[in-house]
Amino acid sequence: MEKIEQAVIEYLNDTIRTVSDFPIPGIQFKDITTLLNNPDAMKLTTDFLVRPYIGVSVDKVVGLESRGFLFGTNMAIALNAGFVPVRKPGKLPSKTIEVSYDLEYGSSTLQIHTDSIHPGDRVVIHDDLIATGGSANAARMLVENLGGIVIAYSFIIELAFLKGRDKLSDGIPIHSLITLE
Repeated sequence: MEKIEQAVIEYLNDTIRTVSDFPIPGIQFKDITTLLNNPDAMKLTTDFLVRPYIGVSVDKVVGLESRGFLFGTNMAIALNAGFVPVRKPGKLPSKTIEVSYDLEYGSSTLQIHTDSIHPGDRVVIHDDLIATGGSANAARMLVENLGGIVIAYSFIIELAFLKGRDKLSDGIPIHSLITLE
């Protein structure tokens, strides 16, 4: 990585606050609200998130609830693609399908509108952070169940020590801006 790129990544990392013992004891929560408070950091984050997809055909960006919405919509606009929210049960108003999965500290379920992805749609799945990989993998299953093709995963932060990348090791590229060992 070039020196300038590395400096930008370090700058972005420095804008993210760590909150101890949230949402449960022992978790070191990476809080991107401090990054969101900084317009330069927001712009750089969007620019660096879309870099791998410039010149690539992307039909939809799927953003995971809720922090995946924040930059997923920016990515969709920059890539001239549609944006699809993946949400927790009961939040989407039309017909949905769902998948349950394990989290770092529990389990959850995600849903997607059945008419949001069309067969053959080329999809980038985005979330602010990958920990154990459960939610990103669940989103992949939802997209594929609707006939979409996941072409990449995109994250601002990767907690490499939790090995979430291994859960996604299905040949689909994984792009993380900040990797924490």
